Amino acid sequence: MRTFDLAPLYKSAIGFERFAKLMDEAQRSESHNGYPPYNIELVEENHYRITMAVAGFADDELDIEVEGDTLKIEGTKAKGEVQRHYLHQGIAERNFKRRFKLADHVRVSDAQMKHGLLHVDLVREIPEAMKPRKIAIKQEGRLVEA
Repeated sequence: MRTFDLAPLYKSAIGFERFAKLMDEAQRSESHNGYPPYNIELVEENHYRITMAVAGFADDELDIEVEGDTLKIEGTKAKGEVQRHYLHQGIAERNFKRRFKLADHVRVSDAQMKHGLLHVDLVREIPEAMKPRKIAIKQEGRLVEA
């Protein structure tokens, strides 16, 4: 695996520590197995959806939690009392944990199960103070509209 040296960035930029931490965490990703498969889609501007294939899991076996800037989705399969003897087992029934880093001002707005797919909707809500705004220019005591 490649590593990136972010030291030159620290010489000329201030406040990018979070970016460096995010890059470091991405390199040490804890879930390399790809289970369960998921999609991340841009539904419309500032609206995203994570769709995760969780066939075989009931609603009460799934846990969705936001802690700080991390969305955690965890599936814990209930212990079955019936012992099964499979000739072929292609449907995974194992526990999982997935973590997603959320950007600033992104919040989970909804979660629903449909046809074995878990849909988690995310919305970016930029505070009014951070949106672009026009600044009026004054000229010798009178206001000129920009």
